[in-house]
Amino acid sequence: MTFHRTSKVALLFALAAAALSARPGPAFSSEAQQMCTGDALRLCGHEVPNVQRITACMVKQRANLSPGCRAVMDRDHAARRRAAAGE
Repeated sequence: MTFHRTSKVALLFALAAAALSARPGPAFSSEAQQMCTGDALRLCGHEVPNVQRITACMVKQRANLSPGCRAVMDRDHAARRRAAAGE
């Protein structure tokens, strides 16, 4: 397995682990995983496999995210905020 493929597998595993993590921590929906994996590899691959660092990097890189990734992350973030507020 090449280094790039190993990194991609590690990132996918990290995103899957985040999706299964307890709320309200950093978690990604399956749609976010699908829409954002390319952006995560491109912009934040250096943070693999640290899920918290990947998440922070993606937030920091928001302006550089693809439109689809940005939209789904914004939607997921708003849903987590509403859930944390008890709505």
